[in-house]
Amino acid sequence: MKKPRKLLTKIKRSKKVGLPAGSLVQAGEIKAAPAVVKAFEYDAENFDERTLTAADITNLKPPAKGKLWLNVHGVHDAEAIKQIGQAFGLHPLVMEDIFNTDQRPKADSYDKYIFIVARCFYYDRAQMEISSEQVSLVLGSNFVLSFQERATGSFEPVRERMRAARAHIRNLGADYLAYALLDVVVDRYFIALEQMGDDAGLLEEKLLRRPSTTLLHNIHQLKHCSMELRRAVWPLREVINGLIRNDDEFFTTHTLPYLRDVYDHSVHVIESLEAIRDLLGGMMDIYLSSVSNRVNMELRALTVVAMLFMPATLIAGIFGMNFEVMPWLKHPDGFWFSMGLMGGIAAIMIMIFWRRQWLTRR
Repeated sequence: MKKPRKLLTKIKRSKKVGLPAGSLVQAGEIKAAPAVVKAFEYDAENFDERTLTAADITNLKPPAKGKLWLNVHGVHDAEAIKQIGQAFGLHPLVMEDIFNTDQRPKADSYDKYIFIVARCFYYDRAQMEISSEQVSLVLGSNFVLSFQERATGSFEPVRERMRAARAHIRNLGADYLAYALLDVVVDRYFIALEQMGDDAGLLEEKLLRRPSTTLLHNIHQLKHCSMELRRAVWPLREVINGLIRNDDEFFTTHTLPYLRDVYDHSVHVIESLEAIRDLLGGMMDIYLSSVSNRVNMELRALTVVAMLFMPATLIAGIFGMNFEVMPWLKHPDGFWFSMGLMGGIAAIMIMIFWRRQWLTRR
């Protein structure tokens, strides 16, 4: 038996009505995770990784040399977000969008940085449920700020690449790091889609064998998951396409081919998602057809039984009429004659139904 679905605690946007723009009032799902800020300072030869304390966050400033990646887990700490935003000169609206975790994917350009919002998805095969977190990126000339709702380990492959000596990612600019993080986000879509596709295939096999309301519920869950993915991946594709046009030149010509590869991946995700949606729609048709066919079979069985008893009912009704003179009514074997007639007619009808295959399942 599946566990009951957990109710998500959400703060609604109605809490922000009437407040000035840039007010750090959280909207979206509440994910109780402590805020952790990790700094990665690196260049071609050096790499330093550390977790920042409250005092370190207060004294933050953009790097004078080399490159900096600041990764924040947990965006519910308004004071920490405010201090980081002031240290890097972020617009109040950017800090508001980071704090509110129900944003749609988008990219906003400012004078010294570009702000990117995306969503990272995780699929739970045991519950057939999908969850997501908002990932906010700020790309400057020599720094990248990334904000996640909780520590999921999604960016760990990027950190592992940076820790390696003579890593290619350390020789390139901060824009290449931003590309690598976006690539991880898009790759998470592939993982979720592969798992959903496997579950859809298993559901289709079970549905063809024996449809049930449980399978129908699972199909609806997968359809809900596909809708959640679709709402995020379509605007993300446009975001990446806008970054490729490079109107603000935050991405160098060296990084643009990699961005185009991410764009191709996003198109592939959309095509795979549409294929899964079509499969789920076909499964709904299969379920409805199976249910309708089962009802028809049951009605046919009831109809056959009713037709078998109709001659017997007719004969019984005739012999039950109040006439003084009637054939076989006074005959000693009249009862057996009538029963034999009923049985004979029923046997003949059964033979006719059998020859016409009305008594077999098709």
